[in-house]
Amino acid sequence: MNKEKSIIPIFFTVDDTYVPFLSVTLQSIVEKSSTEYHYEIKILYAKLSNESKEKISKYTRNNITIEYVDVSEYFEKVKDKLYTRDYFSMTTYFRLFIASLYPQYNKAIYLDSDVVVLKDIADLYNIDIGNNLVGAVPDDIIQKNEVFQEYVEKVVGVSSYKNYFNAGVLVMNLEELRNYRFEEKFVYLLGTVKYAAIQDQDYLNRICKGRVKLIDLNWNIMPSASAREIEEENIKLIHYNYQYKPWHYDNILYGKYFWDYASRTEFYNELKKMKEDFNEEMEKADREADKNLRALAKKESDCVGDDRPKKNVVQEKSKERLEILEKIKQLEKEGRFDVDAENDPPTIPLTPDNVDYLKEKSTSKFKNILANKVGERFLNDLLKENKLIIKDIKGMENLQGVETGAIITCNHFNPFDSFSIEQVFRLSGKSKEKKLYKVIREGNYTNFPGLYGFFFRNCDTLPLSSNKRTMIEFMKAASTILQRGDFILIYPEQSLWWNYKKPKPFKNGAFKMAVRNNVPVIPIFITMEDSNIIDETGFAVQEYTINIEKPIYQDESLSLKENAEMMKERNYQIWKEIYEDFYKIPLEYTTKKQEVSVVNGK
Repeated sequence: MNKEKSIIPIFFTVDDTYVPFLSVTLQSIVEKSSTEYHYEIKILYAKLSNESKEKISKYTRNNITIEYVDVSEYFEKVKDKLYTRDYFSMTTYFRLFIASLYPQYNKAIYLDSDVVVLKDIADLYNIDIGNNLVGAVPDDIIQKNEVFQEYVEKVVGVSSYKNYFNAGVLVMNLEELRNYRFEEKFVYLLGTVKYAAIQDQDYLNRICKGRVKLIDLNWNIMPSASAREIEEENIKLIHYNYQYKPWHYDNILYGKYFWDYASRTEFYNELKKMKEDFNEEMEKADREADKNLRALAKKESDCVGDDRPKKNVVQEKSKERLEILEKIKQLEKEGRFDVDAENDPPTIPLTPDNVDYLKEKSTSKFKNILANKVGERFLNDLLKENKLIIKDIKGMENLQGVETGAIITCNHFNPFDSFSIEQVFRLSGKSKEKKLYKVIREGNYTNFPGLYGFFFRNCDTLPLSSNKRTMIEFMKAASTILQRGDFILIYPEQSLWWNYKKPKPFKNGAFKMAVRNNVPVIPIFITMEDSNIIDETGFAVQEYTINIEKPIYQDESLSLKENAEMMKERNYQIWKEIYEDFYKIPLEYTTKKQEVSVVNGK
């Protein structure tokens, strides 16, 4: 074995009953594996015959090793507290002990044995899940059934059924699970809470909620009754979850992939015989089990109070917010894209003696440290309380790959959008070695009241100023920050338009600053969609997808002015493409003018 190859740990939990299905899964993994990786497959079991082990071991390759791990003794301390029903086995709980069993691994894949893999499983392993405990896909059965949706929100306690994940395909952050003392918490919950409906998956969702990275749905496609067939090239992994088993029923969506891989295993005839022997009585038992599960979920839900926001209840929308939306419409018609739509406090000019850009004074340093600590807690609370919802982050590698200083550009549509970038910066790992500074408007620094004002003045901010002498200090500080390798967040649109989805024309400042300091621009565009949570203004809290694009570098053949124009136009084009791809509509403005100029911001 080449020890220099990247190791991909993959865990399964099985008994003899599931070995034929595991063989199909392993066949698919073998066929899609890459010689660039070494796949270390661990089979966790309590009872597994030598005959089964011999058959599984046939999938060993030069780049694939298989190890059998008897966890029966380890499992002894909790087995009496565990509950199973229907087709579930005690082995389903084994996955909850992987982090403790394998301290040498910081990350791993867990797979149920009823899956087939159509892409290299290394691609799943390489998904960046940040400091989240797991990466997973929302459970398709839950998403399409109101009884189960109510159950997971009321009984399990997830904030939204949309966040309830299926535990049959997991990217596990073993290091964070150990730091979080996951196993200790699970064992404690076993003695205090009994989940009878979806069992270990419920425990996982309860313990991990708030620290789950929802990943590409195509990594856990479930052929449920209401599923839609998708294009073959987009399928990455199929999970024959619940009762949708091609070895029981005809016409299971995506069943052809199972039988294709099965035909190349020694269990093919056994699986065909299993399907032939599946009779009406067994089918009736399946229907009865489904009926009983729904009744159980309903009963459990009925025994729990309900303090969730009422669905389908029209909450009166804030008059102030409605007025701001009307103002945004009017500003767009007039082509006044650089005018704020919010009613901000009046601006008090910022003079040089009233700002310490680089926090060189001892009092400034103290306030900066305190403000950042308070700000971090504030951000965590926003995320925990779903006042800020980050649904997905795409292109994290584009941020992580920049080693020099850089300008980050982002669209400006919410007072909290800078917190979104702070969270991205934190998850990227950059905050361990670099700082993120935020350019803010003058009035926010000089006279914004309360806690937000404290943040504006002390949380690594760079206030603009109408005072020329102050702006000279601003430019000096920005150059120092960029040259020492830190990042600066600038809103090139200049204005804040609440929940405005379109990119607005740019001002020149961010791009001139990048050119003067010979640093790249990292374009970030945040797209949004309604969540099922209504805020105090009567509007839906937005779920953000943060799109981080490749850095834009200067062209040595161009002048400084030409480079600034090139970077600005390229950044705008990138935002435009993201907007049109996400919302599936062309970018058009209602401005009365024939054309919106990206270059001049008019």
